[in-house]
Amino acid sequence: MFPEARISGVLASLSRNAGERLTVADIVSVLRDRAFALLIVLLGLPNCLPMPPPIPFVCGLLLALVAAQIAAGREAPWLPAALLRRSIPQDAVQRAIARALPVLQTLERLSRPRFAFLESPIALRFLGFAVIAFAIGLLVAPPVIGQIPLGLAVCLVGLGLVERDGALVVGGLVVGIAGLTLSLGFVYAILQGVERLF
Repeated sequence: MFPEARISGVLASLSRNAGERLTVADIVSVLRDRAFALLIVLLGLPNCLPMPPPIPFVCGLLLALVAAQIAAGREAPWLPAALLRRSIPQDAVQRAIARALPVLQTLERLSRPRFAFLESPIALRFLGFAVIAFAIGLLVAPPVIGQIPLGLAVCLVGLGLVERDGALVVGGLVVGIAGLTLSLGFVYAILQGVERLF
C-alpha cells in the first residue's frame, strides 16, 4: 500500500506546476500509488506552523476521511468529486513546500527501514485508527498553537510509512498522544467554563 518514495521529490514536482492554481485532483494524480501515506503528510504539513481557523478543522476532516479508508483496508484513497475540483494558488503551494523541504530532506537522510512489523495489514489498520484520533484532535485543537503537535505527529507517521521507518511512526504516535492530551485539556477547560456560567 505504501511503496518506496521520496516525499521531497513529490513535493518538488508539485511546486513546478506551470498553472496559476493547483487542484486537489492534480495533487492526487502526482501521488498515484503513494497517495495514502503522502496525503497524510500533506494534510499534516499546514498544521506544523501556527495556522488560524478553519485550516486545522478542514485538515482534520480530510485526515479523518483518508485515515478511515486506511483503517478499512482500502488500497487507494477515494475523495469526493467536489473536493477534487477545489484548488489552491500555486504561489501558496510553492511557499509552503519551500519551508517544508529542508526539514523533510533532513528526516529522509536520517530515516531507514526499521520495525518491519509496522507494514503488516493489522498494523496499518491500527495506524489508520490512530490517525483518525489525531484528526479528531485537530477538530478541537486550541487555536493557532494547539494544532502544531498533532500536525507534527501526522507528518511523522506519514513520513515513517513512506520511508518504512517504524521509529518515525512510533515517534509520531508519541507526539500525537501529547497533542491529543493538549486538545482534550482545551475541551475540558471550555466545558468547565460553560458549566460555571450555568
